[in-house]
Amino acid sequence: MLDLNDIWLFVHVVRAGSFAAAGRRLSMPPNTISRRLQSLEAAMGVRLLQRSTRQLNMTAAGREFFERCAPGLEDIEHASASLTESQGEPAGSLRVAAPVDFFDNFSIEWMHEFMHLYPKVQLEFVLNDGRADLIAEGIDLAFRGGVLPDSSLVARKLVQSHLALIASPRYLERQGTPQSLTDLTAHACLATSQAPQHTVWKLEGPHGPESVKVTPRLCVNTAQGQLRAARAGLGIALLPTMLASEDLRNGTLVNILPDYQRDTMGFYAVYVHRRQLPSAVSALIEFFADKLERGIADKGAQACEKHLEGESGLVVSSSEKAFA
Repeated sequence: MLDLNDIWLFVHVVRAGSFAAAGRRLSMPPNTISRRLQSLEAAMGVRLLQRSTRQLNMTAAGREFFERCAPGLEDIEHASASLTESQGEPAGSLRVAAPVDFFDNFSIEWMHEFMHLYPKVQLEFVLNDGRADLIAEGIDLAFRGGVLPDSSLVARKLVQSHLALIASPRYLERQGTPQSLTDLTAHACLATSQAPQHTVWKLEGPHGPESVKVTPRLCVNTAQGQLRAARAGLGIALLPTMLASEDLRNGTLVNILPDYQRDTMGFYAVYVHRRQLPSAVSALIEFFADKLERGIADKGAQACEKHLEGESGLVVSSSEKAFA
């Protein structure tokens, strides 16, 4: 009879990507794990993993075995966690996938607060701009932005944003503020590094869809990089308002041509459909939802306050008008 503990080790090794990484997570010597998996392969009479000095790959038999075993073991782990959680607060280890610049956009202090609220929950963030395979990589929760493709995954929208044209006051003082969409053709614009020599920005204006061909002066392949370039006065960027919200609030960036926007973009919590979502996952989703909702509410309150100040005769900056 096969040892279920060895099968459990096999699944963890595949998810971790190496014996060393699995050993660190499980607090076991890699040699012990390797020896146990050799015993499993001998008992089954089939090779599950191809080993080399640089990488570890599943054989065809190993992939089929993993795909059949992983969901069952995952159900057992979550059933155990649910029983534990029913006796008290959320507990257990969560593996969370998110974009590389996740903690550039969301404060790492949020994690300090979450872990203080839920001391029995352990978090492992896997930061990658690729779309993680939640089942194969053992991901409990993924945070994703943009437009989600149709899939069997469950997605909860946490916040909604849109793309807007932004620039720094320093750049606008030097180069002038565009008064129309066509004025952008004479300005330094920021785009992705995949952009051609000329980039077409498609926006929704007061009279419907419009487009303008701009010449990128600087190309950066991440939104966070473009944000920093805009902040430094290097040009005009088309970025999510959620990403630039702090700069728009404090005036280091301003929203130009505010009547023009593009796409409504969502930020989602994504997870594999299960009959009962572990309470630790639910706690993290609700924590982020609350933080993002409070952030939007704070922006709205500040916008109202600035709007009232403006009606009282005080000057309202263009960055504040962006939130009115």
